[in-house]
Amino acid sequence: MVIASDGDEQRIRNLDAAWAVGLSEARKAGFIKAVNDEGLLLKVDAGLPYPAPTPGSYSCRLVKLGSSGKGKPAFERFKPFFCYVQVDGEDLTIVKQTGSQRPAGRLWEDENRRRLIFLGSLALGNEETPLAYGDDPRRDMAGYFERIAPFRWRLVIPWPQDGAKLNVFELTPVAEQPK
Repeated sequence: MVIASDGDEQRIRNLDAAWAVGLSEARKAGFIKAVNDEGLLLKVDAGLPYPAPTPGSYSCRLVKLGSSGKGKPAFERFKPFFCYVQVDGEDLTIVKQTGSQRPAGRLWEDENRRRLIFLGSLALGNEETPLAYGDDPRRDMAGYFERIAPFRWRLVIPWPQDGAKLNVFELTPVAEQPK
């Protein structure tokens, strides 16, 4: 990978450790049923061939694994929000459309044909557009994008900047665009 920072390359290389620590912390904290209820979304080796999503609107939600600090839960599940996948030249991009923290980034081909590499950044508050990847390393995000079932994808961010061990976004297509 040429574009990713050294830190992000290291985080991506340590994906297996992020899965192991995040799942372990969640289970030790008593979230065994919650983890199991997520099924394929939190199954480490669930990636399928042909990971590229179709352009369009998606219902997205976030599951965080591993405590991000003292008093923080080791498992958090958030309400769904809207995100959008579009073609930009030869690249696919993903943008979270709603909320106070909106990840956005590009998907790159990986030598592992079961996943794509995600590099992006976080738009905050009223910012209309996110910073480009690399403009502010504190907002940079890096991970893998995988198809885990027909019409179901996940974006996995190991060792995110928020201190959790793993952020897992689930994406499922929606028929109607959000207003």
